[in-house]
Amino acid sequence: MSSRIQVIQELCDVHGISGYESNVRKVYEKLLAPLSDRIERDNMGGIVGVKEGDANGPRVLIAGHLDEIGMMVTSVTDEGFLKFQTVGGWWSQVMLSQRVVVQTRKGDIIGVTGSKPPHILPAEERKKVVEIKDMFVDIGAFSREEAEAMGVRPGDAIVPWSPFTQMGNSKMFVAKALDNRLGCATAVEVLRELQGTQHPNILFAGATAQEEVGLRGARTLIHRVQPDIAIALDVGIAGDTPGIPTDERAHLADVGKGPLLMLFDGSMIPNNRFRDFVLDTASDAKIPVQYETLSGGGTDAGAFHLHASGVPSVAIGLATRYIHSHNAIFHEDDFEHGVQLLTELVKRLDSTVVKDIQQW
Repeated sequence: MSSRIQVIQELCDVHGISGYESNVRKVYEKLLAPLSDRIERDNMGGIVGVKEGDANGPRVLIAGHLDEIGMMVTSVTDEGFLKFQTVGGWWSQVMLSQRVVVQTRKGDIIGVTGSKPPHILPAEERKKVVEIKDMFVDIGAFSREEAEAMGVRPGDAIVPWSPFTQMGNSKMFVAKALDNRLGCATAVEVLRELQGTQHPNILFAGATAQEEVGLRGARTLIHRVQPDIAIALDVGIAGDTPGIPTDERAHLADVGKGPLLMLFDGSMIPNNRFRDFVLDTASDAKIPVQYETLSGGGTDAGAFHLHASGVPSVAIGLATRYIHSHNAIFHEDDFEHGVQLLTELVKRLDSTVVKDIQQW
């Protein structure tokens, strides 16, 4: 694996659901620090590496988000099973019989999201969707007391367990937390690309906290940074798998065909001038770009663009299969092209360009 892929692996394999990002942040700061002039943080857990190209230039923010989806322990049954609350958006049917890690004050515990075996399911029940409220996590305990002795208590984080793995196609990788450690890694690699070069702005490259529960950390990080322009780095929904209708595929991106520019989602319509600048830059640099539109959902750009009197913002992502599950898949070429595109954008976002984007 390349050094860039190893950065993604290091970030994906550490655990950190929304509100519990501290372990991810420690790893992330270690990656950012050698590439930055200084590190800045907000009080929600967001973090950026700052690289000053031109101290009088515009303030440019590019940010992924540290958190991944997961669950939180809400109670322990008399028999030692864990009931939970989801953290972030889950479809119930991707949760059953999957391994998880319960993060307790005494250390991590492996568990399994329990379900009935088919042998004892009535015919009618087999056809029904299992509701999340009826699920539980089995940690191998036989009583509440045994579970508590392991360190489990309400409020503990439960994280998907899925080690970062290279697939048969050596450019394809499967892992948990690609949403959004891919965006976090992109910010790191853009900083790396800028080493030893001059850029016409002050770059703030890093990640927010608690995106998956309502873009919460985006609001605090943008207050900390006060940028003139902002780019949310995230994943997109891949439309190149069976079962997706043709009309839906038309507005989704494919894996392996370049980064995507979000044209519309439930949180934002991008600044038109900024959108065109991204597309013109990609064309000039011969970097493939795809489009995506979603009727719902959103990215941190949805909070960024509403800051103060308004911050021109776009969301740029990577098409990723099976997001918001234990096992998502991405293509290495998309990541490479994403880093190239963001680097080119940062190199070109000077005072004149940013002022032009800000004009309506």
